[in-house]
Amino acid sequence: MSDLTQQETLTSLPSSTIHTNLFAEKVWNACLGLIQESINPQAFKTWFLPIRPISFSGSELTIEVPSQFFYEWIEENYSVHVKQALKQVIGAEARLIYSIVVDKSQLQPVTIELPHQNSAPPADVDPVALPNTGDAVARARFNSNRARFETNLNPKYTFSTLIRGDCNSLAFAAAKSIAQNPGQNAFNPLVIYGGVGLGKTHMMQAIGNAVRENRLTDSVLYVSSEKFAIDFVNAIQNGNIQEFSSFYRNVDVLIIDDIQFFAGKEKTQEEIFHIFNTLHQSNKQIILSADRPIKEIKGIEDRLISRFNWGLSTDIQPPDYETRKAIIQSKLHQSGVMLDGTVIEFIATNVTHNVRELEGCIVKLLAAHSLDNQEIDLQFTKSTLKDIIRYNTKQLTLETIEKAVCAYFSITSNDLKGKSKKKEIAVGRQIAMYLGKIMTDSSLKTIGLHFGGRDHSTVIHALNTIDKKIESSNEERKKIEELKKRIEIMSM
Repeated sequence: MSDLTQQETLTSLPSSTIHTNLFAEKVWNACLGLIQESINPQAFKTWFLPIRPISFSGSELTIEVPSQFFYEWIEENYSVHVKQALKQVIGAEARLIYSIVVDKSQLQPVTIELPHQNSAPPADVDPVALPNTGDAVARARFNSNRARFETNLNPKYTFSTLIRGDCNSLAFAAAKSIAQNPGQNAFNPLVIYGGVGLGKTHMMQAIGNAVRENRLTDSVLYVSSEKFAIDFVNAIQNGNIQEFSSFYRNVDVLIIDDIQFFAGKEKTQEEIFHIFNTLHQSNKQIILSADRPIKEIKGIEDRLISRFNWGLSTDIQPPDYETRKAIIQSKLHQSGVMLDGTVIEFIATNVTHNVRELEGCIVKLLAAHSLDNQEIDLQFTKSTLKDIIRYNTKQLTLETIEKAVCAYFSITSNDLKGKSKKKEIAVGRQIAMYLGKIMTDSSLKTIGLHFGGRDHSTVIHALNTIDKKIESSNEERKKIEELKKRIEIMSM
């Protein structure tokens, strides 16, 4: 517990203005004690332990965070927890000031106090129209200019049609932040990497569409790296390189897809280098995607890699089972179609690689239905998608694992899901969670909920425990292998 208990409030502190770091530490430690109870340990360690309390005056607490990125991430993901803690410790009048380190090379850190007032214009104000925004001629001219600028954005790619899950949570949060304040954030450039069909293009274009919808700017350009390179070569051949460079250097939000295509293209990389520098120095937003981490792309110059790493580089993983179900349901909702839950579960269980494959299954299923006019039941689904889906006659589930573990340790299902800490029950529970993770596609959250409503940190602890036992003991390894064989037989 912190030095300042939960029962203590500002009434127990001196009534005069408090400036000392001692009281700031006590107040912040009390807040940390409450925050720690409501978030997982790894998140607490990563995002809150580096914070340093600076001062406490009246009901205003000032804390120092290491970077703008820290501030934005905490505000995006943990502001509710922070506000609740402040209210409980300080009172309803509590106010938090962020002091952000922006230059660590100085002997005394240069800081910026936040939050600033939101400088974004109201939704009904047109920031790029002529001064008289109510003038019909000015608005018509604005709309005409908007129509002439070819953004290459697909209007279907929006945040409303993009499902957020564990597989893309960091990228999603950063994308939303950029969409609200392009170029004026810690995520510049934003680099999103991951395998084929995981939603990188959708997420990048969602940013562009949101920026235009919010009328923050209309100078948004999406371009594939291949098209950029081809246009660059054509510009050289036609003597239009000056116009080419000028066009790209005046874009407010530049989105380039699949930058691994630039590998080995020295002249193209040189042009990208100069465009990047101009845009970044002008606080214009840059968004990039790749099929792997930037540092793993051979043939990209070091100076470009260095600049691409100035902002945030984050990956998108294949979607877990819950996210796949949500994607299917979203796609069906957009199509105005309802499907039986067993059909949705069948597709979500068997199509595991990427989002594009999931959407392809839905499209093919709906197309077959419209042609044959048959009810979309499980049998029709299996028949229609047989060239896409390879499946077992009986799916491996957490229930199957539960039965096998209970039989092996001679315990009941209630024991496994209960709170008993008896050795044989606790070990069986940990092994069940471990097998659930390695043998099914269930998320940590789903596994925890199945085995007694436990949180994902408990599941992580179980996985680490069993991993260590397997590494250090042949007997434990044999036990796990035997259980796996039993489970596989039960699922046939």
